[in-house]
Amino acid sequence: MTKHPAFRLPSRPLGRVRDGVREAHVVVVGNEKGGAGKSTVAMHLAVALMRMGKTVGAMDLDLRQRTFGRYLGNRERWCERHGLGLPRPVEIALAPSVQRDLDLAEQEETDRFSAALTDLKTQCDFVVIDAPGADTLYSRLAHSSADTIITPVNDSFIDFDLLAEIDPDTFEVGSPSLYSEMVWECRKRKAAMQKESIDWVVMRNRISMLDARNKRRVGEGLKMLSQRIGFRLAPGFAERVIYRELFPLGLTLLDLTENGSTVTFTMSHVAARQELRDLLIVLKLPGLEGQPIPF
Repeated sequence: MTKHPAFRLPSRPLGRVRDGVREAHVVVVGNEKGGAGKSTVAMHLAVALMRMGKTVGAMDLDLRQRTFGRYLGNRERWCERHGLGLPRPVEIALAPSVQRDLDLAEQEETDRFSAALTDLKTQCDFVVIDAPGADTLYSRLAHSSADTIITPVNDSFIDFDLLAEIDPDTFEVGSPSLYSEMVWECRKRKAAMQKESIDWVVMRNRISMLDARNKRRVGEGLKMLSQRIGFRLAPGFAERVIYRELFPLGLTLLDLTENGSTVTFTMSHVAARQELRDLLIVLKLPGLEGQPIPF
């Protein structure tokens, strides 16, 4: 891959902590397209890790929509209404710079992100960051600081285009997209500066229950592309109405058996929990090896 001139990545590692202090593992849920289910994945992953006894920090870098942040706010209000203490992450909200000079604005946002990341990395076992569906400075900073990147994509060639071009006649995979190049540059930069790697995992999300030729072609294309640019494939979440119903409550599939929940727990939800367990197994996050999954 060739470096795109628009990629302005930090020249130094961000979120540094003092020597001898254990650092949290940073998980970035990101792509540059909306509607792929990033916030749903981020919320369920954060709650799953807390249900496994881990402390979790959270950042929502979509400064306009703030879906992840609003999800967490809904959760806080639900707990207050019902007098319950569901597990909640330590959240830090960032604001955009108001500087009119671009260089000053980027420096201010870089400093804000680095300070917030340092704070969360020293408090928590994991930091879950929901990146915006666009190319922003905060998004590039997060991707470059990640230990694990999770990229949810829907089973369509519209989402596949996020990762690479596709030949309309033969469906052969062509050159990687700008997003794939950005992740590639982040991985090279981290390896060079910190001698550490970024594990990139692409998950097929909102999967249709029905078999279809398009679904199979997307799967074949992702498998070929994973071998070319080095990401791992993970099982995703099926398309379920329950995810949209849980958002205003601030709940996840792991909270449906709690007191106060008005959502009837069904066999469909059991299957959905299994999808979350399968994702955790594939992610191979540090500190979870051999630990039973309690849901």
